Amino acid sequence: MTLSTTIVGYLLLFGGVGMAFVFFNILLGMFLRPNNPSEEKLEIYECGEPTIGSSFVQFDLRFYVVALLFIIFDVEVAFFFPWAVVFGKSAQLSDPGAPVVYESVEGTVTLSPAVAGLHREFGLPETLNEEILSGAVTPDQVRSGAGSLLWTCIADIGVFFAVLLVGFAYVWKRGDLDWVRAITREARAGPSMSVHTTPARPQQMAETR
Repeated sequence: MTLSTTIVGYLLLFGGVGMAFVFFNILLGMFLRPNNPSEEKLEIYECGEPTIGSSFVQFDLRFYVVALLFIIFDVEVAFFFPWAVVFGKSAQLSDPGAPVVYESVEGTVTLSPAVAGLHREFGLPETLNEEILSGAVTPDQVRSGAGSLLWTCIADIGVFFAVLLVGFAYVWKRGDLDWVRAITREARAGPSMSVHTTPARPQQMAETR
């Protein structure tokens, strides 16, 4: 059985057991819990208050900015999974303490199962394993190549975080993260703005009268 088939089998087994567990508990609750509806049990329970007016109201657009930022940063987390897989496998393959080949007492050389599995997961050709066994590719060269891939992963995640932080700094500098941009600008301007704006209020009130 190949590795991909094993992973799919484990996922199907995990999903099937989880769905069967949930279905069993729901079915068990239908038979065990009492069915006694009353006025109190049928009341609104989420907010504790009956609704007033229509629910079709216009939400403040500031909630849209917060939700959009959450979606952006939440989606960015998904990009960590393939990077973490490659980084972890590269770290295992470049470990100096992990043997690449085994040499038996009879003098036969066999490839380490861990290294063979990592090569297969990376999608490397079988000819590479044959070259390692024949001595054309030394274990130090295997570790050196894995180390280069490891540093490439580190540089890649560094560029990823740099782009993310630059975008975050740009959004913060524009004031898009401020809940009320006008109040935030007034607070940053200092007390000079309030000194100029407060004397005009009595004059405006007199004109309205």
